[in-house]
Amino acid sequence: MGESLFKPKYVITDKILNNLTAIAAAREVIEQASLIPQWEVKLRRQALLQNTHSSTAIEGNKLTLNQVQDLSQGKEVLAAQKDKQEVLNYINALEKIPDFASLGKISVRTLLEIHKIITTKTLDNSSDSGALRNRQVYVGKHVFLVYMPPETSKVPELVNEFIAWLNLMLGKKDIINPVLLAGIAHYEIARIHPFVDGNGRSARLLATLILYLSGFDHRRIFALDDYYDRDRQGYYAALGTVDKETRDITKWLEYFTEGVAFSVNVAKEAVLRLGAKSKRGSSPQVALTPKQMKIIEHINKYGKVTNRELQTIFNISAQAVHKELSKLVKMKVIKSQGQGRSILYILA
Repeated sequence: MGESLFKPKYVITDKILNNLTAIAAAREVIEQASLIPQWEVKLRRQALLQNTHSSTAIEGNKLTLNQVQDLSQGKEVLAAQKDKQEVLNYINALEKIPDFASLGKISVRTLLEIHKIITTKTLDNSSDSGALRNRQVYVGKHVFLVYMPPETSKVPELVNEFIAWLNLMLGKKDIINPVLLAGIAHYEIARIHPFVDGNGRSARLLATLILYLSGFDHRRIFALDDYYDRDRQGYYAALGTVDKETRDITKWLEYFTEGVAFSVNVAKEAVLRLGAKSKRGSSPQVALTPKQMKIIEHINKYGKVTNRELQTIFNISAQAVHKELSKLVKMKVIKSQGQGRSILYILA
């Protein structure tokens, strides 16, 4: 693919610069904090649930945060089937962020896969899921208040040009701040409106993926979408500040960086409340294997785990599971409850 013709138009204002400075300062506190595994897993799970609730609520989903949590644990929730499916889809997409990032770049196929996951079993025509729109759509409810996206025939070219530019920027990390890159991606997907439905969720999830891929939120503990959900009219108004002729996105980036600063600061306060100490001069952080982290994530999600459940999850013997559990108990990451066949494990 040749060099992209896409080129965003914006200027770094004092407001954007101040926001980026505040973001860097708060993130430095988080990066220097020594978090024990179960705390990090808990923060990541909270961010996943908060992001899911906020991003779907922006689009009209009626589930509460508590219902989102219950649904994620497999509990019965009294709500519309479409609302429940949207939430489960978004959780699934967020959990796949590391998989999407594994290639080190973002392709059009990645964007289509994201859309397919978040819209599975929720669209009137299943063929629209994971596919660029094949007809003109009109946005009159939320984004830009009243907006006519680009002509359908132009969508493939616009998407390809944008993705080419995005990968160019991801490959040259010193050119543009990852927060600005995420903000540009968020806006551009909303502007192109490449899908019949699910564009807002796709835009927000792509921004989250970019922040993970760039190493900015490698722990996945920032609930970025919460800021937009707190003031939805402000969110739509910010998207609508872009001039249709000049396409200058400066005002949008001022808003976006303000939102990221808010979310990173919330995460910083959570880390400080946990009493995390600076890595400098502190005892070494407990290092867990991927399998052990998965055990912790399961306990954090469901509250407990048994040897038998882990045998099924990992397809290994009871003895192999016991060995992993014993290591975690010895490290005081988890503790056992009960005796004999009724024994289960919870976070320490």
